[in-house]
Parts: sequence; C-alpha cells; structure tokens
Amino acid sequence: MKLLVTGGCGFIGSNFVRWSLANWAAVKIVVLDKLTYAGNLQSLADLLECARLAVVLGDIADREAVAGAMRGVDGVINFAAESHVDRSILDASPFVRTNIVGTQVLLDVAHELGVPRFIQISTDEVYGSLGPTGRFTEQTPLAPNSPYSASKAAADLLVRAYVQTHGIPALVIRSSNAYGPYQFPEKLIPLMIMNALAGEPMPVYGDGMQVRDWVHVLDLCAAIGTVFDSGRPGEVYNVGGGNEIANLEVIRGILGITRASECLLRFVPDRPGHDRRYAMDHSKLTQELDWRPSRDFTAGIRETVDWYRANAAWLRAVRTGEYRDYYERQYAARLGAGVVAQSRLPT
Repeated sequence: MKLLVTGGCGFIGSNFVRWSLANWAAVKIVVLDKLTYAGNLQSLADLLECARLAVVLGDIADREAVAGAMRGVDGVINFAAESHVDRSILDASPFVRTNIVGTQVLLDVAHELGVPRFIQISTDEVYGSLGPTGRFTEQTPLAPNSPYSASKAAADLLVRAYVQTHGIPALVIRSSNAYGPYQFPEKLIPLMIMNALAGEPMPVYGDGMQVRDWVHVLDLCAAIGTVFDSGRPGEVYNVGGGNEIANLEVIRGILGITRASECLLRFVPDRPGHDRRYAMDHSKLTQELDWRPSRDFTAGIRETVDWYRANAAWLRAVRTGEYRDYYERQYAARLGAGVVAQSRLPT
C-alpha cells in the first residue's frame, strides 16, 4: 500500500506517519508538505532514512505538485491545513487558499487519477458551539464561528459534493482537540507547557471556562487508520476522547505537573467568536468500527509535559523567527507590551 499524506510534517500528520510505519508493515508513505511555520521536518528527522518514507516539498494548492506526489498511490489522507483560529482572525486569506482551494485541488487530482481512498481530516469546530449539555453527532448542522472553522466546513462540503457528483470514495473525520508530542506551541496545551517550563506569563482567554473534549493524538491516529481500513465511503465519522475539561482546569493541571506558580496566569480579553463548549459523540465510530479512545488524559498530559522537557532543541527551533513575531502580535496588547518584551522568547 502506498499513501499520500499531505501535511505530514505537522502535528497530527507527523504522528500519523509514525503510527502508520509502526502499524502497517507494508505501507509506503509520500509526505507532501509546504513546510510553513507549523510544518517542521525535524518532527520526522529520525525517519528520513527510512526506505518506506519519502518527503516532497510542495503546496496542496499547486496542481502540478499534487499530481506528481499523488500518482500511483492507493489512498490520500489530507492533514494539510492552516489550523489556528487566532491566526485566521488576523488574516483569513491563507485559510481560504490552503483549506478550501487546496482541498479542491486534491479532490480534482484524486478524481482524475482514480485514487481508491480519500480521507479528509476535519474538526469539531465546524459544528460551532454547544450549550452546557449534549454532544455533537455527525448529523449536527454545520455552524462555524471563525474564519478557520468556516474554511474547514467549506472543505468538508467540497468532499461531500465530490462524493455525490463524481463518486469519489472519500470520507471525512471530524476530531475533537488533539494533544501530544510535536504540537506547535501556538495551541493551548503546548503553549502553556512551554511558558510554565520557562517561567513566562500564561495567557488565559476570558474566564478560562471554555470546555474542550481532548483526545490523545495517537488515539486519533488509530481512529484515522481504522476509518481508512474499514470506513464507509461518503460517511462522516466523529472522533472524541471523552475528556470534557475546562481550559483553566487543563492549565492548572500543567502548573501542578511542572511545579510552576499560579502567579504566572494572566487572564486576558477573550478572542472574538470564541466557542464556549465542544463535546463529541463518537458512538458511530465505536459501534461501526469498534474504535474507542484508550489513553487516560491525566497520564497523557504528564507524558506530553515530559516530551517537551526532553525535546528542548525541537522547541527552540520552532520558537524563533516567524513564531516570535506572531506571539508578539497576538499577545502584546493582551498581556501588556512590557511583559512580552521582558519574557524569555529566544532572539
């Protein structure tokens, strides 16, 4: 089996490459990645000599690059995306290009080449925000509240349209919030771990009581592999971890593990359109394909903290340049310019 994994140098993509090589003995993988700020070749550094892995530099919105990488594959798994809500609020243009146009290009080429399996990796954010009860199901109407989630919802609808119009054997996986190793430190958990370990201010949006359903990235990878193997074409499958936890509780757990002071917490103005609660009903995936999350959240967070502690060189590499500029744009006004200027961000 030969797979094209787009965005394979990103957080979930790189973890899936590792999972695939470990669990599918005969698989060969072509990674297509643009290597933007969040696409880090170092996340696959120890695998680059593997004969079953090839990494190609390219943009999923570039038809020629996609056609060259996709030719001869047995399946496509599309992780490639601009994925950070805050960045989409600052500038939605890259989200439209990559998440919508890029998905359209992938679907066009997959249709032309007759690729027998196409998996679109999506997000629970396409459903919008929940009240205090209930969970998202695959039948929940799409109601995205940010430019990021709107771009992902549009991509999901393109997949549906290509299934209905062209008969492409495609499926959509909508996941709750993933955490684990190799995650770029703009997202909540790695950002808080990084700042706690460095003794830097830890920005908490609003009251910190936004609730998310957390799934360990390796549980998510197993779910993706299961859907690739056995999912029904044209279907949507939700993936959740069964861990509904308020952001502030997650952050305080990180403080406890790192032994950092709660004085580092900074409650800052909330971001526009911030969804209050997500929770995923993954019973369809469990009932049809016998998948369920296996990792305990408390143990998983501790393992994640340990990973970031042990991989300081990886962290230093991703925190320079463009990330520093973004961090200051995003948090200077909220934390106070003096706080950011005095923090120990690398030069």
